[in-house]
Amino acid sequence: MKPICEVYRLGRIDYDAALALQERLVAERSAGQTPDRLLLLEHPPTYTLGSSAQPEHLLLTPEEIARQGIQVVSVDRGGDITYHGPGQLVAYPIIALPREGEGLRTDFVGYLRRLERVLIGVLGDYGLRGKTIPGLTGVWVDTPTGEAKVAAIGVRINVRAVTKHGFALNVHPDMSHFAGIVPCGIHDKAVVSLASLLGQPPSLDDVADRVSAHFADVFGCALQTGDVAELEALPQSER
Repeated sequence: MKPICEVYRLGRIDYDAALALQERLVAERSAGQTPDRLLLLEHPPTYTLGSSAQPEHLLLTPEEIARQGIQVVSVDRGGDITYHGPGQLVAYPIIALPREGEGLRTDFVGYLRRLERVLIGVLGDYGLRGKTIPGLTGVWVDTPTGEAKVAAIGVRINVRAVTKHGFALNVHPDMSHFAGIVPCGIHDKAVVSLASLLGQPPSLDDVADRVSAHFADVFGCALQTGDVAELEALPQSER
């Protein structure tokens, strides 16, 4: 029998509120109190700086950031700086990874590769060829002007091998906000969205359906729709 993974579609949630929710769910999963969970949501405009972020990769002044209404948050995921915003589907898997071998090692790299497979599968549903680039994390596509990132990945795995953070797929966000940063600290590659690749972007609900299906396939789990009310009311920008 496949393990259960509960899927929650949370709408648009402030980054800090979603982070607090993740931390609580990680604690519950680490204690064996709950099954695996997959959170699907959007954020208001937010720049997040991961553990390897360089301050100079945030290109806007504090005044410009305030004028554009963008939140800036330092977080405990891996990676450099990235953008989250409306029109971007964000996925946060809160799952317990298997630990194997002497010392019960966790296959961190293997987990990243599986997340990339999920995203490549979703792109394939829309007739797009996603790919990975050796030495870089995330999913990319070839465009007339070169390789461009369509989905960013940044995660953290705790000592109990429970995951936190996840990936962000650009469906139809305001791409001008990426001009305020060096996305993921990569200077020589562009960022792209499904809207620009397809002309007419799919709905976030349709993309969420496909992310859920490919996640279940890649991670070998049976999905159940979770009751959002059970996660407790959270301060949010929009449902």
